[in-house]
Amino acid sequence: MSAPFAAALQARTQEVLDRCTRCGRCFEICPMPAPAGISERNAADVVGGVLDIIRGGHGSPESARWAQVCSGSGHCIPQCPEAVNPRFMLALARVAMQRQSTAEEQHRKGSAAFANMGRGVRVLSRMQLPAEVLRRFRGAGPADAPPEVVFYTGCNVLRTPHIVLLALDIFDALGVPYRVMGGPGDCCGILQFRAGDFDAAGRIVYGTTDRFADSGAAKVLAWCPTCTIQIAENVLPGRAGSPVYALEAYVVYLAGQLDRLRPLMRHPVNKRVGLHEHPGVAGVCESAVKILRAIPGLEYVDLPQMQVGYMCNTLQPLPAFKREVHRTILEAAAAARVDVLAGVYHACHRELCSHETDWPFAVVNFLELLGESMGLRREDRFKRLKKMQDTDAILADVMDLVAAHGLALEEVRAVIEKDLLGEQPLPLRNTHGTRDATSAPG
Repeated sequence: MSAPFAAALQARTQEVLDRCTRCGRCFEICPMPAPAGISERNAADVVGGVLDIIRGGHGSPESARWAQVCSGSGHCIPQCPEAVNPRFMLALARVAMQRQSTAEEQHRKGSAAFANMGRGVRVLSRMQLPAEVLRRFRGAGPADAPPEVVFYTGCNVLRTPHIVLLALDIFDALGVPYRVMGGPGDCCGILQFRAGDFDAAGRIVYGTTDRFADSGAAKVLAWCPTCTIQIAENVLPGRAGSPVYALEAYVVYLAGQLDRLRPLMRHPVNKRVGLHEHPGVAGVCESAVKILRAIPGLEYVDLPQMQVGYMCNTLQPLPAFKREVHRTILEAAAAARVDVLAGVYHACHRELCSHETDWPFAVVNFLELLGESMGLRREDRFKRLKKMQDTDAILADVMDLVAAHGLALEEVRAVIEKDLLGEQPLPLRNTHGTRDATSAPG
């Protein structure tokens, strides 16, 4: 399965090289050159350097920098007059830089990243939920009928499992037959792809997309934007044969169900709410706003904010800029006197949720507000634990689940330090939280 993936990438790479005219529009519209300090460079020269990197050369420092800081905002895609996807072009450049190392090194990097991700997902999900609840994350909904949709969680949203449980509760309330897929066993292969290990990436992602097809569902609803972009842009366009399912963002699908959802929103949510937005996956933010505006009693407040990145963790190559993005949205929410700052994606929630200890508003996922209007509630145990800001206190709180799952104590402690408390790009103001760690991949 991996050889066709590599061959497809090679063919699509040549198409990019053939079609790009180096007009520079993608660089000019991109929000990342300014914070990266390269906005004054000649756009055509920077794009030309990117093409040189893709061909196997070294380009220029500015070209390499642009590829590395791409946050996937997607503003560039409709701007290209030659219908080249510049986001995909920059992904190819990053991969080309990785593939200048040996195959063994590519495999080692991809495997290490996958192992670290898997450990965080496994331990954090088990620290929060018993085994019988976690079983909902794989398999079918309560109906015996063939699934109407596959809900593809991806991997890292399982670190904040209340989001997944709310999504499934909403399916159940709508009576939609579904199947859940996700976690490391149904990976999109992005970590191996980023490392340049095409053999492993192709094997993993082709296996996952084959299982989508085998489900018989007409739609695959993806939660994670990383997975959505990886499958929709990096994988399926070059794969022989058309998929037998449509791939759609879960949030966009949910907005399309508003006529069915409205009668279920029986409880007013009397709160002023602002939304933490990200571009990148078409229609997601617009759909989230549409859902929030439909909730009875809720007053939606349009917050001024930077439209960068498809999730907060895509800003990691520029940590100071990322802190500024977080500071800006928190200050905007406070200035607007909202009761709630709602986010869409899981990675953003992990990084922002503990800030509610410092600011006069709650930080939630927008599904919590929809669920509240429908009488559906799931405790955000991730946020409760993170707000403790103390490893020993967290460990004492979760000891029953640690024992029930047979987790190793030192592994749990390491995950708390790195994956729970360590994800704090903007330090908290009123606690000892001063970490500035790297982000998880999605």
